[in-house]
Amino acid sequence: MTLTVLDRILLLNLLPAEGDITAVRIARKLREDLSFSEQEHTDLQLKQVDSQVTWDTDAAARADKDIAIGPKALTLITDALTQLSERKKLTAQHLSLYDKFFPAE
Repeated sequence: MTLTVLDRILLLNLLPAEGDITAVRIARKLREDLSFSEQEHTDLQLKQVDSQVTWDTDAAARADKDIAIGPKALTLITDALTQLSERKKLTAQHLSLYDKFFPAE
Protein backbone atom coordinates (compact mmCIF):
# COMPACT_ATOMS: atom_id res chain seq x y z
CA MET A 1 0.00 0.00 0.00
CA THR A 2 1.32 3.43 -0.90
CA LEU A 3 1.50 5.73 2.12
CA THR A 4 2.32 9.40 2.49
CA VAL A 5 4.64 10.87 5.10
CA LEU A 6 1.63 11.82 7.23
CA ASP A 7 0.09 8.35 6.84
CA ARG A 8 3.30 6.76 8.06
CA ILE A 9 3.58 9.06 11.07
CA LEU A 10 -0.06 8.50 12.03
CA LEU A 11 0.29 4.73 11.68
CA LEU A 12 3.44 4.70 13.79
CA ASN A 13 1.40 6.33 16.55
CA LEU A 14 -1.61 4.03 16.09
CA LEU A 15 0.06 0.65 16.31
CA PRO A 16 -0.55 -1.16 19.59
CA ALA A 17 2.27 -1.39 22.13
CA GLU A 18 0.77 -4.53 23.65
CA GLY A 19 -0.85 -7.73 22.48
CA ASP A 20 -0.14 -11.39 22.01
CA ILE A 21 3.33 -12.43 20.83
CA THR A 22 2.29 -12.55 17.18
CA ALA A 23 0.71 -9.10 17.26
CA VAL A 24 3.72 -7.58 19.02
CA ARG A 25 6.13 -9.05 16.47
CA ILE A 26 4.01 -7.97 13.52
CA ALA A 27 3.63 -4.46 14.96
CA ARG A 28 7.41 -4.26 15.49
CA LYS A 29 8.09 -5.27 11.87
CA LEU A 30 5.47 -2.83 10.59
CA ARG A 31 7.02 -0.03 12.68
CA GLU A 32 10.39 -0.79 11.07
CA ASP A 33 8.83 -0.65 7.59
CA LEU A 34 6.97 2.60 8.36
CA SER A 35 9.99 4.29 9.94
CA PHE A 36 12.11 6.81 8.09
CA SER A 37 15.62 6.07 6.87
CA GLU A 38 18.56 8.40 7.45
CA GLN A 39 18.25 9.56 3.85
CA GLU A 40 14.53 10.25 4.24
CA HIS A 41 15.23 12.29 7.38
CA THR A 42 17.67 14.39 5.38
CA ASP A 43 15.53 14.69 2.25
CA LEU A 44 12.33 15.50 4.15
CA GLN A 45 14.05 17.69 6.73
CA LEU A 46 12.09 15.88 9.43
CA LYS A 47 12.05 17.74 12.74
CA GLN A 48 10.31 16.95 16.00
CA VAL A 49 9.62 19.61 18.59
CA ASP A 50 7.84 18.21 21.63
CA SER A 51 5.07 16.06 20.14
CA GLN A 52 4.86 17.88 16.78
CA VAL A 53 6.65 16.56 13.70
CA THR A 54 7.30 18.81 10.72
CA TRP A 55 8.76 18.17 7.28
CA ASP A 56 9.39 19.77 3.90
CA THR A 57 6.06 19.48 2.09
CA ASP A 58 7.67 19.82 -1.35
CA ALA A 59 9.96 16.88 -0.65
CA ALA A 60 7.05 14.92 0.86
CA ALA A 61 5.16 15.15 -2.42
CA ARG A 62 7.82 12.83 -3.86
CA ALA A 63 8.28 10.64 -0.78
CA ASP A 64 5.31 8.26 -0.83
CA LYS A 65 6.43 4.77 0.13
CA ASP A 66 4.96 1.40 -0.77
CA ILE A 67 4.60 -0.70 2.40
CA ALA A 68 3.64 -4.38 2.39
CA ILE A 69 0.80 -4.88 4.85
CA GLY A 70 -0.19 -8.46 5.55
CA PRO A 71 -3.55 -9.65 6.88
CA LYS A 72 -2.60 -9.57 10.59
CA ALA A 73 -1.01 -6.11 10.26
CA LEU A 74 -4.12 -4.96 8.41
CA THR A 75 -6.25 -6.17 11.33
CA LEU A 76 -4.04 -4.30 13.82
CA ILE A 77 -4.45 -1.10 11.81
CA THR A 78 -8.17 -1.40 11.16
CA ASP A 79 -8.82 -2.27 14.81
CA ALA A 80 -6.89 0.83 15.93
CA LEU A 81 -8.78 3.08 13.48
CA THR A 82 -12.10 1.55 14.49
CA GLN A 83 -11.34 2.18 18.16
CA LEU A 84 -10.49 5.81 17.41
CA SER A 85 -13.75 6.20 15.52
CA GLU A 86 -15.82 4.54 18.25
CA ARG A 87 -14.23 6.79 20.90
CA LYS A 88 -14.83 9.77 18.59
CA LYS A 89 -11.09 10.53 18.55
CA LEU A 90 -10.56 10.62 14.77
CA THR A 91 -9.29 13.94 13.45
CA ALA A 92 -9.17 15.50 10.00
CA GLN A 93 -5.59 14.22 9.74
CA HIS A 94 -6.89 10.65 9.91
CA LEU A 95 -9.36 10.99 7.01
CA SER A 96 -7.01 10.04 4.19
CA LEU A 97 -5.60 7.15 6.19
CA TYR A 98 -9.06 5.96 7.22
CA ASP A 99 -10.23 6.05 3.61
CA LYS A 100 -7.28 3.89 2.55
CA PHE A 101 -8.20 1.16 5.01
CA PHE A 102 -12.00 1.52 4.78
CA PRO A 103 -12.54 2.54 1.14
CA ALA A 104 -16.22 1.58 0.97
CA GLU A 105 -17.32 3.87 3.83
